[in-house]
Amino acid sequence: MKARILFVCLGNICRSPMAEAVMRYQVTQANLADVIEVDSAGTGDWHLGHPPHEGTRKQLDEHQISYQGMKARLVTSNDFASFDYIVCMDTNNLRDVRKLLSASEGAKEHDRLFTFMELLPDRGTADVPDPYYDGNFSFVYELVEAGCKELLGRVRNDMNL
Repeated sequence: MKARILFVCLGNICRSPMAEAVMRYQVTQANLADVIEVDSAGTGDWHLGHPPHEGTRKQLDEHQISYQGMKARLVTSNDFASFDYIVCMDTNNLRDVRKLLSASEGAKEHDRLFTFMELLPDRGTADVPDPYYDGNFSFVYELVEAGCKELLGRVRNDMNL
C-alpha cells in the first residue's frame, strides 16, 4: 500500500511545487520512494502547464533538489479519492479545497486535509507566506523543509514504516 501526498497552493508554481520537490527528496533519502508518492496542484488556473517559479527553482537548485518535469496543474475532485494526505499551504487554499470537496458529487470530508503550518504549530503563523508576492523564497524553503520532515514522520507513523 502506498501513501499519496498532495500539496496545494494558489497557482502551483511557488509553494506547493517546492513542498513536492522537498518531500520527494526527503522520501528518497529515507528509502521510501516505493511506498510514498508526492504531487502538487493549485486552486487557480493562471499558470497551468508552467514549470515552478524562478525563485522556487533557485532555492531547489541551491539545495540540489530536482524539480524536473514538474508542471502546474489544478486540484480536481478526483484528487480527494486519490490522495491520502492533502496539505494546503495556507488557510485560503484550505477553504478553496473544502469548497471543491463539498461540490464534489458523493464526496465526504477528507480526514487528512489540513494546512501545512499545522505541522509546525510553534511557528506562530497559520499560513506559509506566498513568495510570489514578497519574494522571500528562502524563508518559505526553511518552513517547507521543516514541515516536510514533520509530515514524513507522521506518514511513517501512520503507515508503521
